[in-house]
Amino acid sequence: MKRDPRGESPFGPPAPPRHVRGLVLTAYALLTVAVVLDVVNNPRLTFSPVLATAPALAGIGTRRARVPLLVGLLTLAVVPLLIVADPQVALAVHLTSAFAVLAVTCVSTANVVLVATRERELLSSRSVAQAAQLALLRPVPERIDGLRVAVRYLAAAADARVGGDLYEVLTTPYGIRVLLGDVRGKGLAAVETASDVLGTFREAAQVEAELAAVAGRLDATVRRRGLGEEFVTAALLGLPPHGAPAELVNCGHLPPLVRRTDGTVSEIGVRAAEADPPLALRALVGGGYHTQRFVLRRGDLLLLCTDGVTEARDAAGRFYPLPERLSRLPVGPPDAVLDRLVADLLAYAGGVLSDDAALLALRREH
Repeated sequence: MKRDPRGESPFGPPAPPRHVRGLVLTAYALLTVAVVLDVVNNPRLTFSPVLATAPALAGIGTRRARVPLLVGLLTLAVVPLLIVADPQVALAVHLTSAFAVLAVTCVSTANVVLVATRERELLSSRSVAQAAQLALLRPVPERIDGLRVAVRYLAAAADARVGGDLYEVLTTPYGIRVLLGDVRGKGLAAVETASDVLGTFREAAQVEAELAAVAGRLDATVRRRGLGEEFVTAALLGLPPHGAPAELVNCGHLPPLVRRTDGTVSEIGVRAAEADPPLALRALVGGGYHTQRFVLRRGDLLLLCTDGVTEARDAAGRFYPLPERLSRLPVGPPDAVLDRLVADLLAYAGGVLSDDAALLALRREH
């Protein structure tokens, strides 16, 4: 699993934008001009009160409390110089300026300390969230029994929120088995549900001969959690050995897409609205899960994803046309295809996704 392609680091807050730094430098230049005018211009006019802006400016974009503190002390040292330079200005005016500088220095320093403390708490939360995500979503093998596999996970926001998207690829006595799902909701409850689903899948996929039976075990796991309206949409894929047809159990999830060697893209199975219900809701309609079979030929690329991909919108509010975009991408290994697809998705959505997104692609090599 690769890191977020947007390049955002989870280990530290970003530096202030360039235009903010430019405004701060401009403010310092104006402050310098004001002080110079105070010295060389009309001695009855003083700009010393504006000195209080210096420690306030020093607190912008820094996480070090000593920066506004030192700037405040240096600014305070300018006040005696102004008293000497402007003897005709009332001493009370300069003293007022000195107290203003001290007050703003204290406030600016305290604000930096507060912001830095909150950033450390947020970074700690992000680290815990990232560790939880990595513990759940183990790296998938790039090659496995004649298949090439790639996965990408995109976080919708750079805060501490942990999504409920999940995936797994396993070698079992019944061939390769794949799971990709999406837990309804966010936060710790979604993480716990994802953990339970993945744990059950990793065990049931090894012992259940029928893929529909694996789905039934997953359904029972989510239902036992008893969290009211919680459910999980999931697509289970089976690739039996010896060239047998591939299997799909769609539990209310987006249908997988297959791109054939001639470039055509089509959906596998029925649409999500016509598929079996999500995990935890099977008992509401009765019966069991159904297995659909299809042929995956050598060179075909199969793509599974969560709705964070298909629900991404452009500036006009139009949904991302995944089948159309997938058909336009150059032919290549799954890893390269997903890199191009993710770049295209982020460009389409203006670099911001409304929901977490997981993509899993595999190609039959022989």
